[in-house]
Amino acid sequence: MDLKTRQDIVRSLAKQYRPAAKKEKGQLLEELIRLAGYDRTYAAVLLSHPPKKRRRHRRRQKQSAYRKVLPGLRNLWVISDAACGKRLAPMIPSLVDALERHGEIKMSEREKQLLFSISPATVDRLLTPIRKRIQLKGRSGTKPGSLLKHQIPVRIFTDWNDQRPGFLEIDLVAHCGEDLSGEYINSLDATDIATHWTECAAFIGRSRWFATQAIDLIKERLPFPPLGIDSDNDAVFINAHFVWYCQQNSLTFTRCRPYRKNDQAHVEQRNNSVVRKYAEYQRLETVKQLKLLNQMYQILSLYRNFFQTTMKLKSKERFGGRVKRVYEKPAKTPYQRVLECCQLSVEQRQQFEKKYQSLNPAELLRQIRKLQEQLFGY
Repeated sequence: MDLKTRQDIVRSLAKQYRPAAKKEKGQLLEELIRLAGYDRTYAAVLLSHPPKKRRRHRRRQKQSAYRKVLPGLRNLWVISDAACGKRLAPMIPSLVDALERHGEIKMSEREKQLLFSISPATVDRLLTPIRKRIQLKGRSGTKPGSLLKHQIPVRIFTDWNDQRPGFLEIDLVAHCGEDLSGEYINSLDATDIATHWTECAAFIGRSRWFATQAIDLIKERLPFPPLGIDSDNDAVFINAHFVWYCQQNSLTFTRCRPYRKNDQAHVEQRNNSVVRKYAEYQRLETVKQLKLLNQMYQILSLYRNFFQTTMKLKSKERFGGRVKRVYEKPAKTPYQRVLECCQLSVEQRQQFEKKYQSLNPAELLRQIRKLQEQLFGY
């Protein structure tokens, strides 16, 4: 019996206890002891002085200063493709600037001032009523490769210069639906460790030749030359052809430890936030779907790398059983990190910035949604 039930019993019996005669009071006392299990002396005190119901005083909620900009914040949240507060807040100034430049939104200086000063926690709180979370699960298509595994070194965190752009983590994502049999489309996901620049390319089957062709396509889209590749132990990568390809292109080739996904934390995170978020979990196997998927990846590269901020881990310390993680503040887009990290010439920098100025994030998102409708038929 919980405390609330006991208190209700005490209040009910106390109403009869006060006007009752001595004999009836004894009976009520025995009844309370039997029902609630109290000591006799304590039960008598409770019947004489029953607990009072506490009135809960509701605090009058203050009207938020950001109430007027809530429609604009919702619009930015939709255009950012439902980014969390810690990623959306630093993204707001560049998003507003790009959207105003292309005539997508109009805001007063007061509204801009409020939006630019908003904190990540306030963003999350204001968007809570409209935020929807969908969690889906898929299957892994990774098949371990043993050929030449002993010749490919295992990478540890000290082997690469993580501050220098060009070192990529790659992984293969299977679009097989619920069945791994037959031929289906696979997406090659490549993420740069220093800038978080992410590129994807799709191909049918699990051919090592198609995998190297996908890497060639990704190399053309990268704003910097690739220096190294780190893969998992999939047979698509652990083979003589892939080793030869890396040697011919002067790429450092390493692999992670078997069954240790944290060794490839960057690309594993993008498998979910990029590939699965936009290509979903349905089975894709036709040539038409392959063309649509690669078109979507090309537009997605511009949308995510130029306008989507990412949280970059700066340091991690362990205190007993707890781990303290410190992230880069404010969160930046891969485009911003490329401008900071890469030694671009004046002409390259101007072309890169000109390309950014020409992009409209709202239009890019509309194109992605249109391709998704054609790809999945909804």
